[in-house]
Amino acid sequence: MQNNAFVVSACGVRVPKLIYGTAWKKERTAEWVEKAVRLGFRGLDTACQPKHYEEAGVGEGWSRCLKDGLARSDIYLQTKFTPVNGQDPKRMPYDPKASLSSQVAQSFEVSLKNLQTDYLDSLVLHSPLATEAQLMEVWRAMEAIQQSGGARQLGISNCYELVLLEQLYQKAEVKPAVLQNRFYAQTGYDRELRAFCGRHGILYQSFWTLTANGNLLSHRWMEALAAKHGRSTEQVFFRYLIQSGIIPLTGTTSKTHMLEDLAIFDFELTEGELAAVAGLF
Repeated sequence: MQNNAFVVSACGVRVPKLIYGTAWKKERTAEWVEKAVRLGFRGLDTACQPKHYEEAGVGEGWSRCLKDGLARSDIYLQTKFTPVNGQDPKRMPYDPKASLSSQVAQSFEVSLKNLQTDYLDSLVLHSPLATEAQLMEVWRAMEAIQQSGGARQLGISNCYELVLLEQLYQKAEVKPAVLQNRFYAQTGYDRELRAFCGRHGILYQSFWTLTANGNLLSHRWMEALAAKHGRSTEQVFFRYLIQSGIIPLTGTTSKTHMLEDLAIFDFELTEGELAAVAGLF
């Protein structure tokens, strides 16, 4: 990825502006992760959640590239602690009867082994817990990992309530550096949450970005912009997002689409074009 394809977080972590998402890839995870890294992706998002992710496949895929001169420091590895209610009871990566803090610690150790690394660039809470007390117990356990050098920064995902994010930010000793949410109309595209992130130096990552926005991608204005720039509407949308401070995840398994996604750093939208896209949603 080019130098203009990265941003530095509030914690001083160099984060790619486009991240490869690894959910739902099952037994082909290693194959597609390796392909993505070899083509130029430098950010990988996964979770210690066997229900939806093959985390060990992510580790296998990126580490295959080490022999080609790639260093661990070249890759941004982001994984998640997934609470019990988001796990498959038959494939638990930690002891569900243990305390919440122990579950976090166990999940973290499994992630290090799966990803073939001795530290994480980002550890994300996959979803808020049922009570504030539970949320803070988990967050304190994550803070301990960050403070010991096990994770360079922390984040939270699937948090759609501004009050909840505000409370977490206020009470956290290690402030969240990342918010990762679905990006779609049903949540108003997280406008208030994104504004909060902007004020407090939190990087906003979007997932379900293309799948949930087919109506935007097929809009005649998007098609006109794509024709003007000689790009696809997907490339124009991704370009709009990164110029707006949003870090999209892409999980494509197509080599062609991977290359198209990486090529969004080869062009820019004008202020007028950014405003035109923003007016669509």
